[in-house]
Amino acid sequence: MMQDDLKRQPSRVDGRAKVTGKATYIAEFRFPELAYGYLVQSTIARGTVRDIDTAEAEKQPGVVKILTHKNAPKLANPQADEDFGEKSRPFFALMTDRVLFSGQPIAVVIADTFEQARYAASLVKVSYNEEKPSTDIRKVADKGFAAGRPRRVRGTPDEAFAAAEVKVEAEYTIPIEHHNAMEPHATVANWDGERLTVYDKTQGVTGVRNYLATNFGIDREKITVLSPFVGGAFGASLRPTPNTLLAVMAARETKRPVKIVYSRRQLATAHGYRPASIQKIKIGADKAGKLNSIIHEAVHNTSSHEDFAEDLVGISRTLYACPNVRTDAKITRTDLQTPLWMRAPGTVSGAFALESALDELAYKLKIDPLELRLINYAETDPDSGRPFSSKELRECYRQGAERFGWKDRKPEPRSMRDGRFMIGWGLATGTWGAFLAPSSARVTLKADGTALVESGTTDIGPGTYTTISLIAARQLGLPLEKVTFKLGDSNLPSAPSQGGSITTASVGTAVQECAQIVQKDLMATESKREASPFSGVPFENIEFVDGSVRIKGRPETAMTIGEILSRNGLPEVTATHTTRPDFGERAKYATASHGAQFVEVKVDEEIGIVRVTRVVQATAAGRIINPKGAHSQEMGGVVWGIGMALMEHTEIDHRIGRIMNPNLAGYHVPVNADIGAIETIFVPEEDTIVNPLGAKGLGELGLVGIPAGIANAVYHATGIRVRDLPITPEKLAG
Repeated sequence: MMQDDLKRQPSRVDGRAKVTGKATYIAEFRFPELAYGYLVQSTIARGTVRDIDTAEAEKQPGVVKILTHKNAPKLANPQADEDFGEKSRPFFALMTDRVLFSGQPIAVVIADTFEQARYAASLVKVSYNEEKPSTDIRKVADKGFAAGRPRRVRGTPDEAFAAAEVKVEAEYTIPIEHHNAMEPHATVANWDGERLTVYDKTQGVTGVRNYLATNFGIDREKITVLSPFVGGAFGASLRPTPNTLLAVMAARETKRPVKIVYSRRQLATAHGYRPASIQKIKIGADKAGKLNSIIHEAVHNTSSHEDFAEDLVGISRTLYACPNVRTDAKITRTDLQTPLWMRAPGTVSGAFALESALDELAYKLKIDPLELRLINYAETDPDSGRPFSSKELRECYRQGAERFGWKDRKPEPRSMRDGRFMIGWGLATGTWGAFLAPSSARVTLKADGTALVESGTTDIGPGTYTTISLIAARQLGLPLEKVTFKLGDSNLPSAPSQGGSITTASVGTAVQECAQIVQKDLMATESKREASPFSGVPFENIEFVDGSVRIKGRPETAMTIGEILSRNGLPEVTATHTTRPDFGERAKYATASHGAQFVEVKVDEEIGIVRVTRVVQATAAGRIINPKGAHSQEMGGVVWGIGMALMEHTEIDHRIGRIMNPNLAGYHVPVNADIGAIETIFVPEEDTIVNPLGAKGLGELGLVGIPAGIANAVYHATGIRVRDLPITPEKLAG
């Protein structure tokens, strides 16, 4: 968006609290008599704990207790909660002497202070029966299995590829990438008899409550999970982490509240990640550029104990009009922690392969990469045949290309320069499903003219506090500052976990519908009052504006909400509502957001350093509720894409199965100096099918096409096609 447009948009309602330090994050919460837990982690990747000697550690000042597999209480029902989608064998710390990955928590030291716990943990002596680990995906790729994502075939792709006039066949690889949110994972747990209060960094307070109720065998109504502010999560907190379980366990065993906070190193070694993947793509087309075959095979790693599977190949079935498609997705076991969802899971990895291969095809055909995408534009969903509820991708291409200046691109690689810098322009397409889940909310209108909105969702950083407040304010006709949104509490009306870009659509719909119920209830009461100007007036003829209620076209009838409540002897009016999406109607359509990403890079020919100097991102995501927040989300996606394309790589010594760069000194992420100009365009898109708000998610979408767009721009600049991320200087040498 243009800067002047952004200036006119509301700022984050929680912004001041965050920049002044008033916002309280999980590690900052305390209870009286708080103790601190610190993890002891395995130094091998596979085997068993032969012995664990805690004697010296237990002698240290302040040490309260040390839990290991020898003395940890057994869980009531140690199995995966269906909320988290995994039904294989999830990891539960301290339940066995078996070591499944390097960095596995094998003990937790609880002490009066953090420093005491950390020092004592360093004195715990462990011996192992070590086995040879397998952590290299290339060595086990041929052992991949479907894990619920079977091969899917449309038409006759193999025959069509064999007969294609022009072909591309290539392999693309992406390494393991680790989460590095600003806030580390943290849990503060306190038992009060059989009642449990937990502050936890999570994307779903309801999910954590259910997880704890299941595994500790207590009534979920006795558990309160709180997460008012989250300093970035991006999928890493969609399921409880070992620190959550261990903090609750330690608090119960010591009869003291316990806090466990991951170190930066532990975030990499005890936690999940984007899995490594190997993708093989075959694309066939005629000489005019019309696709006749796409074959996309992918395998990514999982752990030795859990079947974690992402959909890398789905984008090849739905993005372009092609009659013959085969996709084959597999996972393979490694002696590593189970992967976790990471922003745009599966799709961004698949898009890197598909959009890079399509770029390769464009050069073979000598067709402009944008023109090739328009030739194969899908007017309906190619996989299901259903119409899209809305799709303005063609307009994204047009507006993005115009703003970027794509028409001035010289088609030949290495044909654009700025002194010693080679200039490259690249393009990619992104898509993400427009998902919706049942959600609940409570809305209360008060006599002082304010509104309280409540829902058990979370805000992991995209601006949920602001977006939901805006939805409520606009529906209720109140200034934004008169609306307070409360979230992050499992005792509030239930909402889905914040992930998959569903929160605005799901929680926002529930809030809007609940606000309308409150309005109707208020006017139903007022219309019964003797001499009310609203008696007999249909609700459709009443409007809520600037904190007042009036009959449309009759400003003289205006009354403040406070006046109406006072005249009816009411301090407030409230309602709780659960939205129930009409999945039957939605099922008639394909629902998705789309976007086009245009990227400029400059490559230093002498040393191979790549700079992303300019990005224009055009997005069609239905109704944009909060343009300033949406702009921020899209910028964040671009920055993440720069990291994924050029820097991020979890290095593993496969001889011992150990992560070698579990810190920000060795694991590189973009900083301000790495970021060039980023421009966002939101293409208007009306959608009456996707949800009552007409809003689609865009948090994931902003990332999907960026790594491929950068890779394509690098090829245009250098003539070197890098199919193995990240694109580092040594890969461009020569």
